[in-house]
Amino acid sequence: MKAAPQAQLRLLDLQELDASLDRLAHRRRTLPELAEIERLEGRLTELRDAIVAAETEAGDLQREQKKAEQDVEQVRARADRDQKRLDSGQVSSAKDLGNLQAEIESLQRRQSDLEEVVLEIMERSEEAEGRVSALRADQSAAQDEMAGLVERRDAARREIDDEAGTTSAARTAVAKDVPEDLLALYEKLRGQFGGVGAAKLFRGACQGCHLALNTVDLNNIRAAAGDEVVRCEECRRILIRTPESGL
Repeated sequence: MKAAPQAQLRLLDLQELDASLDRLAHRRRTLPELAEIERLEGRLTELRDAIVAAETEAGDLQREQKKAEQDVEQVRARADRDQKRLDSGQVSSAKDLGNLQAEIESLQRRQSDLEEVVLEIMERSEEAEGRVSALRADQSAAQDEMAGLVERRDAARREIDDEAGTTSAARTAVAKDVPEDLLALYEKLRGQFGGVGAAKLFRGACQGCHLALNTVDLNNIRAAAGDEVVRCEECRRILIRTPESGL
């Protein structure tokens, strides 16, 4: 393949611009905000699940408390009825009076036990509501942090995209100075060799693979015409000759 020496030199400019675009793409993919956003998304998912669990527990305890309070009220009402019967003097039999008094005492003990249950449930319910409030506060703080991270991520992306747009425009202009067949070869090699399709020959070494060429290869390059497109025998990238090539 042949191409004017000046067109070959433009490949170095093109390679530099492509390297800049690759670095910008890498920066965009690896913004520190992205890892933080991923971490925070996991935290928000955990908090949502924890809030659902805590709210479910709080709701269950409220229903349990309501049922226990109803049980207390039923026992209290029955004890009040029995006490009224006892106070009314309607029960005259000593045996019936004894049974009634025993039942009232039993109901009072039952009421006391149920009231203890209600208090215990109330304490648990307050703790559950406290957990819900604390979790919601954590969720709100995490959401605020997420909003800040998203804003910083978007600002960083806009900055990178603006720079990439300017660099892409410059690349388009440079690519026009490279013959189509040479450009196609360069693009093919870039895809094969980690984004580097052309490299400078500097003091007898390829700057693509950073290996020194042997004497035979250097002599062959030295003897090649200026418009001959030469390749590195080690990595097969396009070698660009300059006054610093050491030929």
